[in-house]
Amino acid sequence: MHETLSYLEEVEDTRQEKKVLHSMSDIIAIVFFASLANASEWTEIYYFAVERETFLRKYLKLANGIPSHDTIQRVFAMVSPEFLGKFQTQWNELLSSNEGEKIKKILAIDGKTQRGNGTNKQKANHIVSAVDEEGFCLGQKCVNEKSNEITAIPDLLDDLNIKGNIITTDAMGTQTNIVKKIRKKRADYVLALKGNQGNLYNDVKLYFNDTEFVAKCDYTKSIEKARSGIEKREYWQTDDIAWLPKKKEWTGLKSIAMTKNTITKNGVTTTETRYFISSLPLNVKEIARAIRSHWMVESYHWHLDVTFREDGNHTIDKAAAYNLNIIKKLAINTLKLLDVGRKNVSLKSKRYMISLSTEKYIEKIMQI
Repeated sequence: MHETLSYLEEVEDTRQEKKVLHSMSDIIAIVFFASLANASEWTEIYYFAVERETFLRKYLKLANGIPSHDTIQRVFAMVSPEFLGKFQTQWNELLSSNEGEKIKKILAIDGKTQRGNGTNKQKANHIVSAVDEEGFCLGQKCVNEKSNEITAIPDLLDDLNIKGNIITTDAMGTQTNIVKKIRKKRADYVLALKGNQGNLYNDVKLYFNDTEFVAKCDYTKSIEKARSGIEKREYWQTDDIAWLPKKKEWTGLKSIAMTKNTITKNGVTTTETRYFISSLPLNVKEIARAIRSHWMVESYHWHLDVTFREDGNHTIDKAAAYNLNIIKKLAINTLKLLDVGRKNVSLKSKRYMISLSTEKYIEKIMQI
């Protein structure tokens, strides 16, 4: 990690050199270290740096001391998100311990709004992220204010090496151009269907409503305790899709699937049924794994809100808010790897522990 941190020195600083008191690389590193150590607001980041200045000098120059919280935020807004994305990629490459395995990796793509960034005069940032089934964010794209996820997802896919992976999205991402992009990059897809796909959704739903057809599908199920109740997850998959109208419009389409989640809690039973299209051949356990793994991106967004208090951060500058989102994701990835000597320690607790014993744990992180 120490070598990866040195990459920050390559950041392009567009400020007038004579007026620069604090290096941009130092400010990025301060925000990163502070984010690990339970700081979520700009003032908290500043106080962290002031209290830990002696330790920070082991890694940073800090030629003119610690910058004010206003300076940290202002300069951080000038950093190129593309640069931070490359920093994120370099760090993620250190996480590739499973490289070479034959199992296909699941990459879930979904969007989240930075609610604290919105005002009466501007829409809040909406950021589309790619999270693998182990819970690591591999990249993100901020949606153009006048656009939506449909245009951001192809741009995000262009930035990622997805060859051999399985891409999952919610119904917003089920678009023919996105399917083409995924297949062009030699990846597979499992995409959710809803009413916005019109006839495609209705046709697949009608197929699975026919008990005669369902009886011929591949089937698997799992039963587990969840949320103080019992949850049964059932999956059906078929490659009998020659009948499907406009099938050729969906590049690589090989199968359709249905999942039914039945939850029994306090004597009350609720059922949710969902439908999917996929480029995967018939293998119901594989498609069940992909569908089940998509929840990881929702879990990731939960950590941003609850562990890192993202929605409570009212950074109005859109660039600063987006850059802070990238750093928080980098911090989440790092915290997941950090061994604090105890089992089942939450990310929130790890941040608190780092705030108490910064030198001990940051030194450990530098050795990852």
